[in-house]
Amino acid sequence: PRSGASAAKEISERIGCSQSAVSRHLSGKSVGRKKCGKKRCTTRRGDQTLRKIVEKDRFQTLGDLRKQWTESGVETSRATVHRRVLLNQKQRQKRLTWATEKQHWTVAQWSKVLFSDESKFCMSFGNQGARVWRKTGEKEMPKCPKSSVKYPQSVMVWGAMSAAGVGPLCFIKGRVNAASYQEIFGALHASIC
Repeated sequence: PRSGASAAKEISERIGCSQSAVSRHLSGKSVGRKKCGKKRCTTRRGDQTLRKIVEKDRFQTLGDLRKQWTESGVETSRATVHRRVLLNQKQRQKRLTWATEKQHWTVAQWSKVLFSDESKFCMSFGNQGARVWRKTGEKEMPKCPKSSVKYPQSVMVWGAMSAAGVGPLCFIKGRVNAASYQEIFGALHASIC
């Protein structure tokens, strides 16, 4: 039979690891070692407390959630609160994939990109569309919907930005569809040229 040292040497050569690391593992000295990386700042019990706070009122702001969580004994940052209540993991994964694919883009490639979005602004106070914290499939739960004014006065605006700067703010009448987008880009092209 081979000695422990020769067995460790053979294993280390085969897997491309140091002989001392293999020896420590075989002797059991590496078992129970502390994990690398940043220590998690909240416990499972603390996370359950946050879940209960969210379920009490799903329309709270991140600031309100953090305040209540701190009052319950969990001192943490606003970013941590956001990570713990971020329930739509599919959307998060899509964004990460998109960003990862473009992480090595050059300035020339980014200069050809135009970021645009539209948003509705309500004229009456309190109808800005409060965020509701819910999991997939909880849409119909009685605690998730919130009453609102059926047709509040509002205005739809569209804006864009690129490497060249920000574009003009366009007011949209009616619904946002292919025709309204073509009209916006036509007006945008006319103002640039």
